[in-house]
Amino acid sequence: MQFDLSAVETGTMVVIGTLVFAMVIVLFMMVSAFTAMVLVGVGRLAWYLVAGAVTGLVHGINFGWDRLVHHASAIELPGDFQVDFGTDFRPDNEGHSAPSTGTYPRVVLRDS
Repeated sequence: MQFDLSAVETGTMVVIGTLVFAMVIVLFMMVSAFTAMVLVGVGRLAWYLVAGAVTGLVHGINFGWDRLVHHASAIELPGDFQVDFGTDFRPDNEGHSAPSTGTYPRVVLRDS
């Protein structure tokens, strides 16, 4: 059976064309909205994973530092442990006193 489009009125063709165009727009908007929801979900998942990893890293660093500090405070050093900042520790000037810059020796400030 042959369908002759010349027998259909112009008004009917305009209505059918408008409906087809509207369906194309609706499908495009549905696909766009679904894609946006998927991208937002993937972004939230990535943010959740990165935030969890950074939080875990910070807690791990804090835990390690806390253990190090408590371990260091429990150690007792035998004898007198004094550091003499008055000598210059450079190899070319072993055992000689460094010129002072007031309260701190020149070795500490490194301004020479």
